[in-house]
Amino acid sequence: MLSQIPIKLDKVSERELDMEILRAAVIAELDAVNLYEQLAASTQNKQLKRVLLEVAREEKTHVGEFQALLLKIDEEQVKELEKGKEEVEELTQE
Repeated sequence: MLSQIPIKLDKVSERELDMEILRAAVIAELDAVNLYEQLAASTQNKQLKRVLLEVAREEKTHVGEFQALLLKIDEEQVKELEKGKEEVEELTQE
């Protein structure tokens, strides 16, 4: 994993542990997406590029899986995600 887990999991309360594990998993998957897409952009080999982009797409699915589970157990995250969506809608209205 290119990034570091942002907190020490052994210092987290038991109640928060699963949410932090899921956030760390999302970070790891996003790191993988970025890596594979950057590598794909760097190669001229069409087969390699195709495989790297397919693997990156699969990692995006994993992000969605972890995020879906996080949203099931973290009510605050759900509220803040909706708030962020509303703010973007306001800022991007023409």
